[in-house]
Amino acid sequence: MMIPGLCLALFLAAPPPDTLVSPEVLPDRRVTFRVRAPKASQVTFFGDWLPTGAQEKMNKDAAGVWSATLGPLEPGIYLYTFTVDGLTIADPVNPRIKLRSRTSASMVEVPGDAPALWQARDVPHGAVEINWQKSKVIGGQTRWIWVYTPPGYEKQRARRYPVLYLFHGSNDIAGGWVLAGCANFILDNLLAENKAVPMIVVMPYGHAVPFGSPREAQAGNTALFEEYLLKDVMPLVESKYRVAPGRHKRAIAGLSMGGGQSLSIGFNHLDLFSAVGAFSAAAPADFETRFAPALKDAKATNARLSLLWIGCGRQDSLFSRSEKLSELLNARQIRHTFRATPGAHTYTVWRQYLGEFVPLLFR
Repeated sequence: MMIPGLCLALFLAAPPPDTLVSPEVLPDRRVTFRVRAPKASQVTFFGDWLPTGAQEKMNKDAAGVWSATLGPLEPGIYLYTFTVDGLTIADPVNPRIKLRSRTSASMVEVPGDAPALWQARDVPHGAVEINWQKSKVIGGQTRWIWVYTPPGYEKQRARRYPVLYLFHGSNDIAGGWVLAGCANFILDNLLAENKAVPMIVVMPYGHAVPFGSPREAQAGNTALFEEYLLKDVMPLVESKYRVAPGRHKRAIAGLSMGGGQSLSIGFNHLDLFSAVGAFSAAAPADFETRFAPALKDAKATNARLSLLWIGCGRQDSLFSRSEKLSELLNARQIRHTFRATPGAHTYTVWRQYLGEFVPLLFR
């Protein structure tokens, strides 16, 4: 047991908190970013609205604080990092962190004049629960699964709900769609406006093969993740939550790597999923040969898919893959929606897509 005098001594010996403000969102939607690094010789800044690989130089003041003011920015939530003498770090004084499988970033929210779909509004809120499960498929690992349940779920004990399985991208975590994608607020707001059917959203960790593994190992990630989803995740969800039965009450979607996973798993299991969404997807390069039977029998495939929704930003490096996939589907007369929008490979685009995709489900 620590004596009071020692506690006081430790408190007095602790360094004072840094009073630096970063980020600072200005009234004109410009944002000032600051980092205290008095011994650094060079500090640069990157925000996810900038071109990939771009670095903005920061200026140092007499107190050793480096700063840069950028913008104005469109309303949204943006990811950013500092690079201090070659070391990329999150903002040390910003508690809003975007966790990733490797490295982390910071987030800044730039509000608009009216509340956006992804912002918390004064409406009934659903709950987000983190489940821990020992995987039988992935070597006994204990993995997390984030689950959103809609407002009223706890009270409406007799009601069963359709399920959307929602996947993140490469180097992200299971909670990415909540922490950066604001999926829970998007669902809350759509439900409050009667624009969506109440549903459960399941967000598992998509790296079945550890992120950073050799390329040969990474090639098997989707296949192992598919087995993990079918044998571990879905049985847990269907045993613990009040899930409506049947493929017509089950959808699958994801962004980037997760978009490729949703396409692969969805087309592999049209017996299990009736709707597929692919946002800025890493679409399988061998889609045409791998899913030749589904492409050949357009009538049967269209009858089983109530919704096939593909979207990608025109400034995204994966845009051509989505565009070519849409062209292939058109040539084979597979009914689908293709949304080509402005934007790069960011959650700014994916929040928009989720807001468009969810209202189309389970109608």
